[in-house]
Amino acid sequence: MSERMFSEWLRRQCEAEWTAVVTHPFATAINEGTVPDDALRRYLEQDFQFVDSFTALLGAAVAAADTFEARVPYGKFLGQVATTEEKTYFHRALAELGGRTDAPLEPVTAAFRGLMDEVRASQDYLLVAAVLCVAEWCYLGWASRAREPLPERFVHREWIELHEGAEFRAWVGFLRGELDRLGEGLAEERRQEVLGVFRRAVELERAFFDMAAAHAG
Repeated sequence: MSERMFSEWLRRQCEAEWTAVVTHPFATAINEGTVPDDALRRYLEQDFQFVDSFTALLGAAVAAADTFEARVPYGKFLGQVATTEEKTYFHRALAELGGRTDAPLEPVTAAFRGLMDEVRASQDYLLVAAVLCVAEWCYLGWASRAREPLPERFVHREWIELHEGAEFRAWVGFLRGELDRLGEGLAEERRQEVLGVFRRAVELERAFFDMAAAHAG
């Protein structure tokens, strides 16, 4: 099996939706610093609603991973999400934009949280890794398209920086590597099961950006 074969195979099965996410006009507007404040506020209010489910999903990965070497990166990233960079950014950005951390869920937000909670409850490590990989790899995909100089305003610039750079690329590389390792030699039925979850996550990522773009007018 060639390097990254399974993760790349999964992505290619969702090529149209994947490309729509990483080149989405709303993501491009973040990279360019042109998202109107009201639209960015709504987007971040909804994205913040994932923090609890995403944190729980990382915890499930720590518990369900089949090696100690895999548990360590999940535990490290769990600490960052729960206590440092991302949570701190959300509170600062929402304060700047006049947003709230308890906004009512949009339907797509509820659906995506439902998928996260579903795979967490399954304790199926391969499915957990698939959803985490989509969430992080998609965001690296659009953030890596940003061009220097990045937007001056921190609400745009720091959101890009959280999803780009050597450390985040290494994290995505780890997630892809786990899919590749676990995907080697899988029976076709199991490959299709993983693909189904992977595709649902990609479709929800696109729907989430579509929701954000609709608020941007």
